[in-house]
Amino acid sequence: MSAGQMDHLPDVNSLYKDVDYWDERYTTEQSYDWLGTFSKFDHLLGDYIKKEDSILILGCGNSTMSRDMYNAGYHAITNIDYSSVCISTMRARHSDCPGMTWHQMDVCQLSFPNSSFDVVIEKATLDALMVDEKTPWKISSQTASFIHQALTEISRCLKTGGRFISVTFAQPFFRKRLYARTEYSWSIKHQSYGEGFEYFVYAMTKGEKLSPEDVALERKLKEDAESPTPVSVTQTEAN
Repeated sequence: MSAGQMDHLPDVNSLYKDVDYWDERYTTEQSYDWLGTFSKFDHLLGDYIKKEDSILILGCGNSTMSRDMYNAGYHAITNIDYSSVCISTMRARHSDCPGMTWHQMDVCQLSFPNSSFDVVIEKATLDALMVDEKTPWKISSQTASFIHQALTEISRCLKTGGRFISVTFAQPFFRKRLYARTEYSWSIKHQSYGEGFEYFVYAMTKGEKLSPEDVALERKLKEDAESPTPVSVTQTEAN
């Protein structure tokens, strides 16, 4: 990480969920790519994205991914971010890209009709919603609600047969706990990339069923959530 990138790091991780932090950061920062540039994982996407697909990029930030995908032949790209500063800057920067649009929007409240997109992509956007969680084993009810709202909206906006692509540092043991829900109406596959640090690309296909393994995971998580917390008993109480 360069000195310039270090200048933009927040004092506390919770600021990653604060739009004012991002507005200020995007005012001066030219570009930053979480989890590497598009070239690091584009080889994994050939089975999931076609050049003519309508694509929605969530939490686009000032990443080069939209431009890189456009240059690679993906021209029907809609970008959203909840920072109006980011959207204004990126819209002006990409005025030479006909077919690419930019909108200020919350990932939990997408203003698109049902079945609008062939592909929805997020890269580290959901990670940013979980930065101040103390452990990946059990996230807070508030964060879990945010994630569920976002995934429900993503599923709603996907066409049948469409793909939700999630690029993250979260290992399958932790991330599939969030994605493996029958109500989202998708199957889950994953691959990884990177040297030294390993990152993961999850591909959810709308209209396909969860694998038996993922159905079992969903059932177990539901049972764990419904079971009462055991009461610890001291030696004195036991006697």
